[in-house]
Parts: sequence; C-alpha cells; structure tokens
Amino acid sequence: LYGDFSARVMSVISQSVPSIEIYSIDEAFVDLAGIPNKEIFSDNLRKKINQWVGIPVSIGIAPTKTLSKIANSIAKKDKKVDIYELSDAKKITSLLKEFPIYKIWGIGRGLSSMLNSNNIFTAYELTKQSDSWIQKHMSITGLKLVKELRGESCFDITSGWTRKKSITTSRTFGKEIDNINHLTQAISTYASMCAAKLRKEKSCAKTIHVMIYTNPFKQGFRVNYKGYKKIVLDTPSNSDHDIVPKCLEALRSIYRSDCIYKRAGIIVSDIVPQSSIQLSVFDDIGKIKKQSELMSAVDKINEKYGRMNVRLASSGFGKRLNLSQERLSPCYTTRMSDLLRIKY
Repeated sequence: LYGDFSARVMSVISQSVPSIEIYSIDEAFVDLAGIPNKEIFSDNLRKKINQWVGIPVSIGIAPTKTLSKIANSIAKKDKKVDIYELSDAKKITSLLKEFPIYKIWGIGRGLSSMLNSNNIFTAYELTKQSDSWIQKHMSITGLKLVKELRGESCFDITSGWTRKKSITTSRTFGKEIDNINHLTQAISTYASMCAAKLRKEKSCAKTIHVMIYTNPFKQGFRVNYKGYKKIVLDTPSNSDHDIVPKCLEALRSIYRSDCIYKRAGIIVSDIVPQSSIQLSVFDDIGKIKKQSELMSAVDKINEKYGRMNVRLASSGFGKRLNLSQERLSPCYTTRMSDLLRIKY
C-alpha cells in the first residue's frame, strides 16, 4: 500500500517539475530553478497531490539540499504551514543558531558526539569552523555538508534510476522460532526474495550476509545471541540455485540449538550489472544460461500469480512463517481481496 501511494505521489511531482530525485519512499528532492515564485508553485503542487492522490505533504524550499531538509523539518512540525521557505540570509542564520547539530541531515550519533566534545552544539557553530578543521574531522563529504549549510550547493539533484549498492530482506517473527527447520525456511525465503530483487534490477551480487537474532529485550532468558556469516561467491550471481544453498550452509554454521530466534535476514552486496560479470575458466556457461532461463520463467509466474507462489522446496510448502505484522496495512489499491467493503 505504501509503495503504491509513494509511486502515485512521485508520479504527480515528476509531471510538474523539470528534475526530481526520489530519496526514499516518502521523500524527494526537486529542482525549482527557473521558477519565479517558488512558494506559490509549491502550494499548487501540494494541492494537486492532495486532490489527485489524497496524501498531505510538507515542502521545504532552500538554496541547497541540506537547508531544504531543515526547512522541510520545520514545515512538518508547524501545524499552521505546510510550506517553509529558507531564502533570506538573516533568516537562515537565525534558524541555524537554534538548530541542534544532531538533527542535521547526514550527521549521525557518532559524529554528533565528536562535535559536541569540541563544543559545537548548533548548525551555526559548525558553519563557523574552518574548512581545514571540518575536512580533517568530518572528511570531504562533511565539508560539502557544511558548505551547503552556508548556502553553497554541493549536492546535485540525481535524477533517474541508480543501481542499489545492497539489498536487504529481513523480518521479525510473530512467534519466536526454536528449531532449525523453521529457520531454514525463513532464510531460504529471504535469500530467494533478494535474488528476485537482483534479477528485477538486472544485477548480480558477489557478497552475501546471513543474520539470525534472539530477542534482546526478553528478560530472564539464558542466551542473547546474534549470529552472522559473510559469504563471498566465486562469481556474482542472482540465481536462487547459487544464493540459497550458500545461505543455508552459512545458517548451519551459526545456528545454536540453545537459542530461540526472533529475527532473521539476508543482505546481498558488492552488486554489479548482470551484463558485465567476470566469469572464471571453471564456470559452466551452459549451466548459467539454463539457470537464467529457469529463473526468468519463475519470475514471470510469480509476477502473474503472486510473489513466492513458485519457490524452492527449502522455503517450505505450507503457510508462510507467522511474521510480526500487527500493524500491516491492507493492500487496498493493489489486491482485489483487500478492497474496502462498505455496509449500507
């Protein structure tokens, strides 16, 4: 449901602006260069999104990405306004003097602690540091961020599709798992889902990370365990037949029978284009082609009849694992069985 509404909102924005960078499922940067009255334009865009999709949005306007994030955070909190513009230099300076360092886009907990230890607590205090000091303690990326706070644009709008650097499939179980068979089904399912995402992007991964966790908040239990295993494939792949067996092998090496597991996940990284894989002399090209055709057929069937309807036996034959989905929204707009029923 969230993905569908996100796509609708981004579609409306894309039709209205010359350039858009979709930053996350609920956030985007847009280029308003050449638009004379940015606040009126933004208000019309906000009204259009609300009318066409029914989703309220807040908009922050500023000369740089970092300042626009600050402006947007104010627009979100202020119930009287949905649009906040930062263009006046005095207004920006006044705001930065009150804006806490830990709320700045791109500054995490570790960096915030370091800056606090150097008596830097606000965005304004950070902008007053020398470029050499900032680059030494925050790297070149940190220097660009500070220049953006000063009003100098350093991060361009990146429009268009970009290949993901990593793909994660991770779930929390509704009921804790105390045996390796159910955990095997979970890991096999998540590995297959990662492989399907790779194929959708026409990508392959060389590195796989397998993770299993107990519940760290469970009181009085004898073991708090985080199992982790990294796998490096000889040749990057997006096939279930390559990825899933390696994940199950890793699971067996990190599984502990004295633990009850609450969460499991798979991460694939070191992603490369499918068209530029470097094969070794030991790779069977015929086998690779056969697997590719099989996975393509599986993807087409699952796209038509539902995700994971055709899957490896290791993912299980019965109902899928009971996940922690108490707050899961019905798919009102993309699944016929979830359509709203109105009694009259």
